[in-house]
Amino acid sequence: MQELLNEFSNSKLSRKLLDKVKESAESFIREHGRRPIFMEVCGSHTMALAETGVKKALKESVQLISGPGCPVCVTDQKSIDAMIKLAEGENRIICTFGDMMRVPGTECSLLEAKTDGKDIRIVYSPPDAVKIAEENPDKEVIFLGIGFETTIPVLAVALKNAVNRNVKNFSMWMTTKLVEPILRTLLESKEVNIDGFILPGHVSIVLGKNSYRYLVDEYQIPGVITGFEPVELLAGIYKLIGQLLDDRAEIENAYSFVVTDEGNKAAQSLIEEYFEPVDVAWRGIGVIPKSGMDLKRKFAGLNAKHRFAITVGEPRKTKCRCGEIIKGLISPEECPLFSKACTPLTPIGPCMVSAEGTCSAHYQYLRED
Repeated sequence: MQELLNEFSNSKLSRKLLDKVKESAESFIREHGRRPIFMEVCGSHTMALAETGVKKALKESVQLISGPGCPVCVTDQKSIDAMIKLAEGENRIICTFGDMMRVPGTECSLLEAKTDGKDIRIVYSPPDAVKIAEENPDKEVIFLGIGFETTIPVLAVALKNAVNRNVKNFSMWMTTKLVEPILRTLLESKEVNIDGFILPGHVSIVLGKNSYRYLVDEYQIPGVITGFEPVELLAGIYKLIGQLLDDRAEIENAYSFVVTDEGNKAAQSLIEEYFEPVDVAWRGIGVIPKSGMDLKRKFAGLNAKHRFAITVGEPRKTKCRCGEIIKGLISPEECPLFSKACTPLTPIGPCMVSAEGTCSAHYQYLRED
């Protein structure tokens, strides 16, 4: 396995593939008078394309635009404010992934709330929050559930642990998102021209290749599932250009050693057991029907939204353009705050905070000197 992984980052193979991609892209440019446009759905792909230099190397050949695949970035401002307000209650412990800590709320961030004395803890796995609840029976322990289909099964495991161990002081505040509804929304809005999708590797492990059939059957848009190393990324882009040149639209799996046609049935079963689709708001986009998950009614006792009455006002408006960035309408450089008022040390929007954020990737690897 390690030898295989080493091949995916092999520099000689990467350079050969890069030349092949540029050659194919030139054929497309001659035929259409423009570069092919591909959207990487996954935030991890956004960071990998920037960090490995693939995006910069293909700047003149392929237009790569970032999509709404960063869980922190797509969380709407009201939800973030509600999470912070949730932490203000007495005898509460808030557990969260690290990326959420520095996301600015209207009044403060979770990190600032922690500095003010609120008990907010970073955990690396949702089941860890259940253990914290067991160790602190006199406190209400709330886990902030964000993420896409990659994370949702692990959230279900935490809930299962809480049920099996009869942990009464544990609950979950859900703001998870689903891939299919947002891709449909982007395509149907027709705000951005997309020739194909670089489909997420991690999410696809759960969903499987066949879950993307609607892209081809209903929208005639090709997609390639791929990994995160240079060879994998370039191979995925090469396959997409090949489909365009052949006038084909298919879903190809270039990550077949971990992604199957049907996906992870056990993970899918866990999702179905504990969660149901609900309407949720996306940053800069609004409410998309059935685009998120929340606990089923029979698990209402574990639902922090039912357990705690949290209300927040309208968030303050800023010049942050994260909403347009996650839709692929503009690049970070087109935001007036980027690398000026908004930097990794002084983030104004979540796209600059998250390790998978488009602005963070551009700031670190793609800024013009």
